Amino acid sequence: MAIRIQVTFDAANPPTLGAFWAEALGYVEDSPPPPYTSWDEALDAMGVPLDQRDTAYAVVDPEGVGPRLWFQKVPEEKAGKNRVHLDVNVGAGVPRPERPDAVRARAADLEALGARRLYEKDELGSFWVTMQDPEGNEFCLQ
Repeated sequence: MAIRIQVTFDAANPPTLGAFWAEALGYVEDSPPPPYTSWDEALDAMGVPLDQRDTAYAVVDPEGVGPRLWFQKVPEEKAGKNRVHLDVNVGAGVPRPERPDAVRARAADLEALGARRLYEKDELGSFWVTMQDPEGNEFCLQ
Protein backbone atom coordinates (compact mmCIF):
# COMPACT_ATOMS: atom_id res chain seq x y z
CA MET A 1 0.00 0.00 0.00
CA ALA A 2 1.36 3.41 -0.95
CA ILE A 3 1.76 6.10 1.68
CA ARG A 4 -0.30 9.24 1.04
CA ILE A 5 1.58 12.52 1.10
CA GLN A 6 0.81 16.18 1.62
CA VAL A 7 2.84 18.88 -0.12
CA THR A 8 3.47 21.89 2.14
CA PHE A 9 4.16 25.42 0.92
CA ASP A 10 5.47 28.23 3.09
CA ALA A 11 3.46 31.31 2.17
CA ALA A 12 2.98 34.99 2.94
CA ASN A 13 -0.74 34.65 2.21
CA PRO A 14 -1.91 31.01 2.44
CA PRO A 15 -5.50 31.52 1.20
CA THR A 16 -4.41 33.48 -1.86
CA LEU A 17 -1.61 31.09 -2.80
CA GLY A 18 -3.90 28.12 -2.13
CA ALA A 19 -6.56 29.58 -4.42
CA PHE A 20 -3.95 29.95 -7.20
CA TRP A 21 -2.89 26.31 -6.90
CA ALA A 22 -6.50 25.11 -6.70
CA GLU A 23 -7.17 26.83 -10.03
CA ALA A 24 -3.89 25.61 -11.54
CA LEU A 25 -4.56 21.97 -10.64
CA GLY A 26 -8.35 21.74 -10.67
CA TYR A 27 -8.35 21.29 -6.89
CA VAL A 28 -10.91 22.54 -4.37
CA GLU A 29 -10.71 23.99 -0.88
CA ASP A 30 -10.44 21.22 1.71
CA SER A 31 -13.66 20.61 3.63
CA PRO A 32 -13.92 21.44 7.33
CA PRO A 33 -13.79 18.48 9.69
CA PRO A 34 -17.09 16.86 10.67
CA PRO A 35 -19.46 17.81 12.14
CA TYR A 36 -18.81 21.36 10.93
CA THR A 37 -20.40 22.67 7.74
CA SER A 38 -18.09 25.68 7.29
CA TRP A 39 -14.56 26.66 8.20
CA ASP A 40 -15.81 29.63 10.22
CA GLU A 41 -17.92 27.27 12.31
CA ALA A 42 -14.99 24.88 12.80
CA LEU A 43 -12.50 27.64 13.63
CA ASP A 44 -14.99 29.21 16.08
CA ALA A 45 -15.30 25.84 17.82
CA MET A 46 -11.49 25.48 17.91
CA GLY A 47 -11.13 28.95 19.43
CA VAL A 48 -9.03 30.34 16.55
CA PRO A 49 -9.10 34.16 16.77
CA LEU A 50 -10.37 36.05 13.70
CA ASP A 51 -6.97 37.67 13.12
CA GLN A 52 -5.27 34.25 12.83
CA ARG A 53 -7.59 32.60 10.33
CA ASP A 54 -5.32 33.29 7.39
CA THR A 55 -2.39 31.33 8.84
CA ALA A 56 -3.17 28.09 7.00
CA TYR A 57 -5.15 26.86 4.03
CA ALA A 58 -5.51 23.52 2.26
CA VAL A 59 -6.70 22.37 -1.15
CA VAL A 60 -7.43 18.84 -2.29
CA ASP A 61 -7.98 16.85 -5.45
CA PRO A 62 -11.79 16.52 -5.69
CA GLU A 63 -11.30 12.95 -6.94
CA GLY A 64 -9.09 12.06 -3.98
CA VAL A 65 -6.17 10.93 -6.15
CA GLY A 66 -3.56 13.71 -5.90
CA PRO A 67 -1.86 14.86 -2.72
CA ARG A 68 -3.36 17.45 -0.40
CA LEU A 69 -1.62 20.83 -0.63
CA TRP A 70 -1.10 22.69 2.65
CA PHE A 71 -0.18 26.37 2.78
CA GLN A 72 1.26 27.71 6.04
CA LYS A 73 1.99 31.31 6.87
CA VAL A 74 5.62 32.16 7.55
CA PRO A 75 7.17 35.55 8.33
CA GLU A 76 10.15 35.32 5.99
CA GLU A 77 10.12 35.75 2.22
CA LYS A 78 11.23 33.01 -0.15
CA ALA A 79 14.99 33.05 -0.64
CA GLY A 80 16.77 31.16 -3.41
CA LYS A 81 15.74 28.46 -5.81
CA ASN A 82 13.39 25.65 -4.79
CA ARG A 83 15.12 22.35 -4.06
CA VAL A 84 11.90 20.53 -5.02
CA HIS A 85 9.26 21.68 -7.47
CA LEU A 86 6.01 20.49 -8.98
CA ASP A 87 5.76 19.37 -12.62
CA VAL A 88 2.21 20.06 -13.80
CA ASN A 89 1.42 17.81 -16.76
CA VAL A 90 -1.02 19.92 -18.78
CA GLY A 91 0.01 18.34 -22.08
CA ALA A 92 -0.95 14.77 -21.20
CA GLY A 93 -2.79 13.17 -24.08
CA VAL A 94 -1.97 16.00 -26.49
CA PRO A 95 -0.08 14.82 -29.60
CA ARG A 96 3.60 15.84 -29.47
CA PRO A 97 3.42 18.37 -32.34
CA GLU A 98 0.55 20.23 -30.58
CA ARG A 99 1.88 19.97 -27.02
CA PRO A 100 3.94 23.22 -26.99
CA ASP A 101 0.88 25.24 -27.99
CA ALA A 102 -1.24 23.56 -25.30
CA VAL A 103 1.42 24.18 -22.65
CA ARG A 104 1.90 27.81 -23.72
CA ALA A 105 -1.88 28.39 -23.60
CA ARG A 106 -2.07 27.07 -20.04
CA ALA A 107 0.97 29.16 -19.09
CA ALA A 108 -0.89 32.25 -20.32
CA ASP A 109 -3.93 31.26 -18.22
CA LEU A 110 -1.74 30.96 -15.13
CA GLU A 111 0.00 34.27 -15.86
CA ALA A 112 -3.45 35.89 -15.76
CA LEU A 113 -3.78 34.44 -12.23
CA GLY A 114 -0.47 35.94 -11.09
CA ALA A 115 2.15 33.40 -12.18
CA ARG A 116 5.29 34.46 -14.01
CA ARG A 117 6.83 32.70 -17.01
CA LEU A 118 10.60 32.25 -16.64
CA TYR A 119 11.68 30.25 -19.73
CA GLU A 120 10.80 27.47 -22.16
CA LYS A 121 12.75 24.31 -22.98
CA ASP A 122 12.31 21.91 -25.86
CA GLU A 123 14.86 19.12 -25.58
CA LEU A 124 15.25 15.36 -25.41
CA GLY A 125 11.71 14.86 -26.71
CA SER A 126 10.11 16.98 -24.00
CA PHE A 127 8.70 20.50 -23.92
CA TRP A 128 8.11 22.51 -20.76
CA VAL A 129 7.71 26.03 -19.46
CA THR A 130 9.33 26.91 -16.14
CA MET A 131 7.23 29.37 -14.14
CA GLN A 132 6.87 30.93 -10.71
CA ASP A 133 3.62 30.99 -8.74
CA PRO A 134 2.46 34.34 -7.29
CA GLU A 135 4.87 33.98 -4.33
CA GLY A 136 7.89 32.99 -6.44
CA ASN A 137 7.86 29.18 -6.09
CA GLU A 138 9.17 27.56 -9.27
CA PHE A 139 7.15 24.92 -11.10
CA CYS A 140 7.11 23.43 -14.57
CA LEU A 141 4.27 23.01 -17.04
CA GLN A 142 4.83 20.12 -19.40
